[in-house]
Amino acid sequence: MELDDQSGQRTPCGPARLGDTLPNFTARTTQGVKSLTDFRGKWLILFSHPADFTPVCTSEFVAIMRAADRFAALDCQLMALSVDSLFSHFAWIKAIQEKFDVKVSFPLIEDPTLEVARAYGMVGADALDASSVRTTYFIDPEGRLRASTCYPSTVGRSVEEMLRLLAALQRTDAQSALVPAEWTPGDDLLAVPSQALADVFAAETATDWFYAPVKDEG
Repeated sequence: MELDDQSGQRTPCGPARLGDTLPNFTARTTQGVKSLTDFRGKWLILFSHPADFTPVCTSEFVAIMRAADRFAALDCQLMALSVDSLFSHFAWIKAIQEKFDVKVSFPLIEDPTLEVARAYGMVGADALDASSVRTTYFIDPEGRLRASTCYPSTVGRSVEEMLRLLAALQRTDAQSALVPAEWTPGDDLLAVPSQALADVFAAETATDWFYAPVKDEG
């Protein structure tokens, strides 16, 4: 496995922050050698797991694959990471297909030394195991981290929330608006509040200035 920043130099371990351009890596996956930069120009969801053959992670793989067409409709690629070996990945994917009749079509990275997990802040620099490697990164077409979530090993991710968050990020890029709580595609968005004092006093009510629904143009 090789890990570097965007100029080709090795990067130190550290937490990934929203807005950061993530360090590139090149690693073996279930679909051959892949680099983060292979996904430039498309949205990418990179999600990690502490180990293969775990019940919660298995349920997530099945649920994500059953929604694969919905991610594709949002021009989003998927890639997973687990600390187990490539051959363990092969056996796990085969077991999933035999049990659930679901073929895992996205690449699964092997990260046995926790190199990517540490560099991306999924675990601490001195972590001895992968028990906390349960992070999801939403990466935009320029390779920047736009959102992340982290779940404990006992609770599975919500695929619906992954899709909602992805759609919300794309909406705020395409339209100057904000996404309210519980929003789903097609619902109203919120206008970005004016920073002009005259607009504050011109609003019919106080809430009209800072809380104004607008149509979703997507």
